[in-house]
Amino acid sequence: MTSTTPLGGGAGVATERSSRRPRGLSRPAGLPWILPALVVSVGVLYYCIGYTGYLSTLDWDGAAPFQRQVGLENFGRMFRDPIFWRALGNTAAFYVVTFSVQVVLGVVLACLLHSRLYLKTLYKVLIFIPVVLAPATTAPVFRQIYAPTGTLNGILDTVGLGSLAQPWFSNGTTALIIIMSVQIWQSAGIVFILYFAAIGQISPEVVEAARIDGAGDARIIASIVWPSVRGTTIAIAILSAIGSLKTFDIPFLITGGGPTYATEFLGTRIYRVSVQFSDVGLGAAFSIVLLLLAVGTAVLIQVGSRERKGTDRV
Repeated sequence: MTSTTPLGGGAGVATERSSRRPRGLSRPAGLPWILPALVVSVGVLYYCIGYTGYLSTLDWDGAAPFQRQVGLENFGRMFRDPIFWRALGNTAAFYVVTFSVQVVLGVVLACLLHSRLYLKTLYKVLIFIPVVLAPATTAPVFRQIYAPTGTLNGILDTVGLGSLAQPWFSNGTTALIIIMSVQIWQSAGIVFILYFAAIGQISPEVVEAARIDGAGDARIIASIVWPSVRGTTIAIAILSAIGSLKTFDIPFLITGGGPTYATEFLGTRIYRVSVQFSDVGLGAAFSIVLLLLAVGTAVLIQVGSRERKGTDRV
């Protein structure tokens, strides 16, 4: 009896293990469920990229039945185009200014709305409203505000500052600043929401301990809040970089890329070359370069953030 008890127990354990194993292995994984959508989405995505790369080697207007193979000639034409470099410079300036201002506004607004403030929900709604407004509906408003006989010049005349009134869109610098300000106004709500959520993850005990030690609001933001939202800032930097490279609707609808290409971006240049000038091959070359810049910028920001994080740990 004593000798059969261990054997019986061992057989029971083995039987239990063997009965568990088939049930675990027979459970369907999640991959088969998402595989059809994954194949379609990835297949369409890479097909479009590959086809765009093929178009970049053609001299074609998009409608003619005959296509002439020109190799990398379109890329050479693009790099020799001074408007391309101006559009690239505008895109870089646009990214630096809009990203910097949005980060400052996002952090400040998020910190304010995490403090003791009345009507917080109302302020959140007011900050987020521009995000849901379509550029097609807001562009005519901004065109009217900055028109020579528009709202802004009218206000300046009313308050006795008529000497400052000017045709704002006729100056390339002011036109570019207006485009940047519209982008900041429309996207600051998204940045605010991301920072508001990130700051909400900071332990209140840490902030309270800092206040007990005598730290003021500025010190808490610099030493506790800002390091804690570094991951959010990196994500915003990547999204802002890609968004800046793809910028099209706001400059196209407000200034049309003018005056004299002062507000031309890569997105508006692609449209102008491909649609207005019917040079599909050159437009495809612009698109491939835009894709490479977007991927390269995202990788550089990510790698740079990791290196900085490793340096801070050391």
